[in-house]
Amino acid sequence: MPAGAEQLSRISVKKLPQITALFWVLKIAATTLGETGGDEVAQTLHVGYLASFFLFIGIFLVAATAQLRARKLHPPLYWTVIIATSTAGTTLSDFLDRSAGLGYFKGSLLIFSGLLLTFLVWSLSGETFAVEKIKTLRGETFYWTAILFSNTLGTAFGDYLSDSSGLHYWGSAVLIASVMVAVLLAHRYTRVSRTVLFWTAFVLTRPLGATAGDLLWKPHTMGGLGLGTANVSYGLLTLIGALTVYSVWRQRQDEAQPAWATVTTRAQ
Repeated sequence: MPAGAEQLSRISVKKLPQITALFWVLKIAATTLGETGGDEVAQTLHVGYLASFFLFIGIFLVAATAQLRARKLHPPLYWTVIIATSTAGTTLSDFLDRSAGLGYFKGSLLIFSGLLLTFLVWSLSGETFAVEKIKTLRGETFYWTAILFSNTLGTAFGDYLSDSSGLHYWGSAVLIASVMVAVLLAHRYTRVSRTVLFWTAFVLTRPLGATAGDLLWKPHTMGGLGLGTANVSYGLLTLIGALTVYSVWRQRQDEAQPAWATVTTRAQ
């Protein structure tokens, strides 16, 4: 392989964040923001689902390109891409389910098929599914494609649970949260593949965010708390911003430590 191509195919070990409690808090907050932010633009501002999708997918493509070209982890950029996948996924899912008339079940099935196809091609490519071991441009491209599909699926599945299953917002959020607790227990007490558990939890955070977002902003007449899309979105942006600043601070603290001190700290 030519030297330039080899350099382009390799990415830094620090391109993707460590999977910690902070990561999951940020992921749930970002996916919830994707629901409320997408609904704010498409519904509250009356932009429409399809136009909103093209807006957010444009933001995603720009941010994802910058992420793929980066040589190390930049938390603000990483979480911008995550939020963009969530808002694009929300508006695309709502367009397929409502405007295109597929309904929640058919829409979920279509998007789920896309996610399975992504994982199938990913597995055939020989690239690793383990996030901490992704070190190539192609591997990270599969990673972001899977995230885009999973966040779109989460909206459709979350809407299906809350609107069509009879569980409503509270019941759906409790059900998904319970499954995530089961995944956490499996991670702690069983030998189930950590990669399988990671992607299971990663996909589940999106319907959790979808139902939590709807619960927070929808009016009381629809079973929500009536906080409004703008209020919830700005609140989540503030939370994500603060946690991202903390992530940057922690990253700089780690980079400032000698290599032997970092290894010793992690070993403890």
